[in-house]
Amino acid sequence: MSSVNHSEHSNSVHALLQKKKSRAHHKRKTEAFIPVLLFILASISILVTVGIVFTLLKETISFFQEVSLVEFFTGTVLKPLSQNPSFGILPLITGTVLSAGIAMLVSVPIGLLIAIYLSEYASKKIRIWLKPIMEILAGIPTIVYGFFAFTFVTPILKLVIPNLEATNILSPGIVMGIMIIPMIASLSEDAMRAVPNSLRDGAYALGSTRLETTAKVVIPAAFSGIMAAFVLGISRAIGETMIVTIASGSSKQFTFDITQSMQTMTAYIVEVTGGDAPAGSTIYYSLYAVAMTLFVFTLVMNVIARFISRKFREAYE
Repeated sequence: MSSVNHSEHSNSVHALLQKKKSRAHHKRKTEAFIPVLLFILASISILVTVGIVFTLLKETISFFQEVSLVEFFTGTVLKPLSQNPSFGILPLITGTVLSAGIAMLVSVPIGLLIAIYLSEYASKKIRIWLKPIMEILAGIPTIVYGFFAFTFVTPILKLVIPNLEATNILSPGIVMGIMIIPMIASLSEDAMRAVPNSLRDGAYALGSTRLETTAKVVIPAAFSGIMAAFVLGISRAIGETMIVTIASGSSKQFTFDITQSMQTMTAYIVEVTGGDAPAGSTIYYSLYAVAMTLFVFTLVMNVIARFISRKFREAYE
């Protein structure tokens, strides 16, 4: 009887060991598969980027086989649908840079001041409800901002600037600045709150006021994060589409007068994709040339942001 019980006990122990080995083997296979899966998922963004660059580059090369590279980047006349078409991109670059510049003039000081208030002056209770309310602006669809610029901001600006055209670059620039404020404020505030309190305490111990501590200690220490927020804001403004499409008009004149109608690179892309350009035509290929230029603009902005972030980053222990 005891031998039978001993045999059954041995069999159960052996079964448990086999089951444990099987689980361990399955766990090892799972652990070996997870890095492969994560690598594939991480590679998707790279593959998508390569696909985008390849598509843009392929069609851009086709465009420059018909239009001179010098004419494209130095020409001040853009008439893609005329009998003698011209494809100078300077009017689009001017409109894009002016609109982005106006947006940054609005968003940078306001966003930085909001970030300073949230980080250095606001109580915890105020910060808890104020920051989410501010970030609601970032969730509003850009087409709503576009109609807001066209139907509300422009009529108000006309009261101050009588010669302001119905579509102009000033109004969408201001509204884009309003849209970018949450991005700059939130990122700058995160950078300033990352500064150790020991630096603030040291400044207070030396007799500095809160304003002096903010200006001479916190902002310099968070400079890399703040500058990265500014550059990302510029990149966001350069790539904005619907606001400028609705409120800035479609005039392709080369001018620096912000009260006049102008067109940006993104608005031009929307116009061309609206159906006026037959596939395979020069104007169709110009769409990709402009898109490639816009891609390079935003890429340069992001590279600058990364460079600034690494160059001026402060490490604290």
